Amino acid sequence: MIDTRTAPYGALLIRLALGAMFLAHGLLKVFVFGFAGTAGFFESLGLPSALAYLTILAEVGGGILLILGIYARVVAVLLIPVLAGAWYFAHADKGWLFSNAGGGWEYIAFLIAACAAVALTGPGAMALVNERR
Repeated sequence: MIDTRTAPYGALLIRLALGAMFLAHGLLKVFVFGFAGTAGFFESLGLPSALAYLTILAEVGGGILLILGIYARVVAVLLIPVLAGAWYFAHADKGWLFSNAGGGWEYIAFLIAACAAVALTGPGAMALVNERR
């Protein structure tokens, strides 16, 4: 049975944690690796450098929207292909454990599940735009 008194706060917690992770990961690309470094990494994977900029935009913008609770369900669904791309192009061949050399895909799998959870449960408490389904 769902506890309707606390469930919105559980959804809020996962939304905030997921948003903070996306924001931090996008800003890591900007401030640590730099735009050129991130683009170079994408090129080393055989991807167009323009995709690096779109990924940064998705991670930073998506993180902010999740934190604020603006169309959180839609944002979470739209971030799943970004994660799927990270899994396929950068982590799939590294094994399961994220501590493996090059980073495995366990963290990516968890983030996809967290995005799915936000998409299914909604934004929870304190969302600026609580879209109803």
